Amino acid sequence: MLRNFAIRLRCPQGDADSWVTLSNREESLEQILQQTWDFKCREHGPQKGIPQEAMEVAPLDDPSPSPVIAPSSLAVPFPATPEKKMPRSGERIPLRVPVVIYGYASKGGAFHEDTETILVNASGALVTLKAKLALGDTVFLIHKSSSQEQEVRVVYLDPYTDRETRVGLAFKQPVAGFWKKNRKKPRVPKTFRVIVKGIDPKGHPFAQTAYTVDLSQDGARLDGVGFLTTPGQTIEVRRRWRKARFRVVWIGHVGTSESNQVGVCRLQSEKDIWRVELPEAPAAPSPETPKPSKK
Repeated sequence: MLRNFAIRLRCPQGDADSWVTLSNREESLEQILQQTWDFKCREHGPQKGIPQEAMEVAPLDDPSPSPVIAPSSLAVPFPATPEKKMPRSGERIPLRVPVVIYGYASKGGAFHEDTETILVNASGALVTLKAKLALGDTVFLIHKSSSQEQEVRVVYLDPYTDRETRVGLAFKQPVAGFWKKNRKKPRVPKTFRVIVKGIDPKGHPFAQTAYTVDLSQDGARLDGVGFLTTPGQTIEVRRRWRKARFRVVWIGHVGTSESNQVGVCRLQSEKDIWRVELPEAPAAPSPETPKPSKK
């Protein structure tokens, strides 16, 4: 069976790591770890290396659903029955957002589970759950960062592993801006080399070279950290001799252009490690001068 992997490769000329996605591979995880792979270091260009770490990941493409419980294609929201296919109300986006799902499952009783979204749009989300839900179940979803809550209906089920199921959840009606709130501060593209320190998902401390992609008064987007962090985690970011603590608010999805990236929010407002001029607020559009009416 073909499988997909995410591997972490270290540049032989430095300590910068890169995550690379391998799709439709016949090798086992052990074979992936023993091979040399080509990758591009952001600082030193094309390189070759043996993975420092590897993990099997789900394909970003639509899974092959079971004909009994799933429609013929994956969408958010997901139709409960093939003959009543609902149009997609917005573009689905691969985005990992920490959420809490709770309620009463018809097959398993009351439950309360922390998880993350896989895909989102204005009408719902795709998540992975251990709770045994059924099509049509109504439960509740809490966005952990904003504390917003929505009642959702189970409209798609896909047995992902022996213990977990991919679950499509639909809002009662589309909710614009539920997943991404309007930015209080505009982002400015800036590239700085930084050192990121934290604890990886296995509980081991790490120190990793990364680069900023863009900055704002509230936070930054970093490239080169990827799966070393998890949403909600506190990390230390050092630029030259200055350092500050940040909270990870999102992680780019494997297989996308953001697979190595994380979004972070500054926890110490008094500490400015960037020392660059950043705009305080988006520039207000200048009012147009009314054109004289033609008589």
